[in-house]
Amino acid sequence: MNVVLNSFRGMYSDSPRALFEALVERGDDHAYTWLAAADRIGDFPAGTTTVEFGSAAAVAALEAADMVVSNDHIGFDWDKSPGTTYLQTWHGTPLKRIHNDVLWAPEGRLAYLDTEIARWDALLSPNAVSTPRFRKAFGFTGPVHETGYPRNDVLSSPERDRIRAQVRAELDVPEGATAVLYTPTWRDDQVFNAAEGDPQHSFPLDLGEFAAALGEDHVLLLRVHQMVSDRLDLADGSPIRDVSSYPDISFLYLAADVLVTDYSSTMFDFAVTGKPILNFTYDLDYFQDELRGFYFDLAEAAPGELLSTSDEVLAAIAELSRAPWVPTERYDRFRETFCSLEDGHATERVLQLFFPAGPPGPTGAAPTHDGKRR
Repeated sequence: MNVVLNSFRGMYSDSPRALFEALVERGDDHAYTWLAAADRIGDFPAGTTTVEFGSAAAVAALEAADMVVSNDHIGFDWDKSPGTTYLQTWHGTPLKRIHNDVLWAPEGRLAYLDTEIARWDALLSPNAVSTPRFRKAFGFTGPVHETGYPRNDVLSSPERDRIRAQVRAELDVPEGATAVLYTPTWRDDQVFNAAEGDPQHSFPLDLGEFAAALGEDHVLLLRVHQMVSDRLDLADGSPIRDVSSYPDISFLYLAADVLVTDYSSTMFDFAVTGKPILNFTYDLDYFQDELRGFYFDLAEAAPGELLSTSDEVLAAIAELSRAPWVPTERYDRFRETFCSLEDGHATERVLQLFFPAGPPGPTGAAPTHDGKRR
């Protein structure tokens, strides 16, 4: 079988990576080809077959594939062959409205993405909350499998402590330091209305001052959304560790001690770790009422209280340093609602569905959109 994989326009990451590594470890005799961004080829394991994302070779690989696995819209034109199966893993639990449900989008963008959605044969969902929203937003009528996300299995892995130590060493996080991972989401208006060639991406705070205010026993890890990662322009000598280009964010979740985000789906994944999450929602009214819109009331569903100023965020981080973190009732409710399928076995469930090997085990069948195991 010819299997073509893609993650975020050519990265070695996310659920396609988790599925690929499990298949290789299992020894399946498939031919694998990854779409790879020109500047990310070095992230792929030695010996991995890659073709440059968006190239003629990438088009040819997709059109010759028996199976395509992608976690996002592929973003360039190709003709899907009649015998090809396209598994769309997607990449997050939606708080923000997506696709047809957004409040605003550039002219023509949604129609263009519809041509990609028409190629999908199956879609993964991380939880029962997301499934109907995916169906409506994408207009997708094919099978939706509630499996959890393979990318999150590492967060429950027996190797998670070893991986945490390894990643912290790679990032030069001092022993005993608190690593604060900041993952602001992207703003549609900044991306699509920005002047051509503008490298800047605005933040609601001075990141240097914020990092300094955390103190020497804290390290600020900045991970901006892949839609704006090329716009980040940090000054030389900045106290911030820019981890936007780190291949896979799941490993950063293990390295971090606390997550600061706004409306990013990173909160749903990070909650699997059981570590504290702070929501810095400085532009809440604008984002939810004018720019993108939400599927539910964040103030009610968030894992903790919403914070509107950097001083409040700093105070909350300082409070975490004074006493051991104990998940609150609302944090536990958040995990129960959104993370019930993130049990470390999502990859097994997806493999049994699309790459079966032998009779299904006890976790082999995954609930479909109606919640029944098949």
